[in-house]
Amino acid sequence: MLTTEPQTRPSGRNYLARPDRPSPNQTLLPLTARVNDLDRLEIGGCDVATLVERFGSPLYILDEATLRTACRQYRQSFQTYYPGPSRVIYASKAWSCLAVCAVVAGEGLGFDVVSAGEIHTTLTALDLTGRTDTPIYFHGNNKSLAELRYAVESGCTIIVDNWLELEMLAGLDSNSPIPILLRLTPGIECHTHEYIRTGHLDSKFGFDPNQIEAVFEYVLSQPVLQCVGLHAHIGSQIFERQPHQDLAGVLAEWFKLGLEKGLPLEQLNVGGGLGIRYVEEHDPPSIEEWVKAVSLSVAKACDDRGLSYPLLIAEPGRSLVATACVTAYTIGSRKEIPDLRTYIAVDGGMSDNPRPITYQSVYRAVIANKMSEECQEVVTVAGKHCESGDILIKDISLPRTVPGDILVVLATGAYNYSMASNYNRLPRPAAVLVHEGEANLILERETLDDLLRQDRLPARLSHP
Repeated sequence: MLTTEPQTRPSGRNYLARPDRPSPNQTLLPLTARVNDLDRLEIGGCDVATLVERFGSPLYILDEATLRTACRQYRQSFQTYYPGPSRVIYASKAWSCLAVCAVVAGEGLGFDVVSAGEIHTTLTALDLTGRTDTPIYFHGNNKSLAELRYAVESGCTIIVDNWLELEMLAGLDSNSPIPILLRLTPGIECHTHEYIRTGHLDSKFGFDPNQIEAVFEYVLSQPVLQCVGLHAHIGSQIFERQPHQDLAGVLAEWFKLGLEKGLPLEQLNVGGGLGIRYVEEHDPPSIEEWVKAVSLSVAKACDDRGLSYPLLIAEPGRSLVATACVTAYTIGSRKEIPDLRTYIAVDGGMSDNPRPITYQSVYRAVIANKMSEECQEVVTVAGKHCESGDILIKDISLPRTVPGDILVVLATGAYNYSMASNYNRLPRPAAVLVHEGEANLILERETLDDLLRQDRLPARLSHP
């Protein structure tokens, strides 16, 4: 929460990327953000207020350069610090659409998918871009038989989560062995929101440690299953490096056991989870720092056990795409409650960003058409939904605003569009990809007719 006096800083200029913090996950605005001669925010060479005039609001604005930079930093850092082979795969649940998939694939990354819909989106993007040899890994704690068939037919590696899934896979007709990784629960705690911790023992994901030997024996008894690796993931929005370092030792020990049992293990997937800087106080390690810690820890864990270096896989999502995107809103009504609070309302809210009401997530914002004006008031940014909890940002210092000003919420690339809904029958927003002064529509704004597209009215209820 921001509780300082509102005049303490300019509204927007201090959020621009600094040369000493070149890692995208450590910035508040995209790397290309600048303030132009009209004192307006530009991203990717495009004036944000002009984008709103052209495409409407709310509007997701994705900076291609920032996304590409994050992809390259991950890939190059693993090549620098890990002595064995490595592979970076995008956790596409953060934001799955054709354009995002195309950019990520263009930077040489693979994909982590969690549904038939994400498989279909990824395959379509790869087909359209000619990158059909890109590896895809299929996650999920309750995959259906139909989804498993689709994934196997599509050439995905299956990250197996539980006994039922193992048995369904073993029962599939397949002309060749099905490559799988086993997801294991490492029992490692980390400081993050309880909903996004996945590595502790009380988790819906993965096989428990006391099941490992039985799982290994079962897989060895099924000729159709080819277990090529192990997987574990400890959570999301993590700033600490120690939990990831601890994970290396746990996984290496299980990896050694699997090899001794006779499994053809060659891949070690450590998940993702690196956090980003949503507000000034957040201080995550850089992409390079995180990769270095993970790489050296895995290498040492293997050296200590006399293991050859496996293919090391990481699956970042949020730290790739979150700060590459902002959401632009148009400010509408104002409500001032003397000596208590001032609300300003925008034309979106929990339907385009459910994270504050779901996770109590915090954000920062700027006024895109008043980037250098000093903060003059502390306000609470409210959404337009019929829900008292529809608050995007509580108690933020901003310049004095009027209806029609453009409020831009920062770092909205991860779990915003992907979790968007039609609550209150609001159409989902449009999204544009900006790059070197060009803006391309990558997701069309839904229309009112789109809201009715799946509706069906029984004949007995219609007019005779």
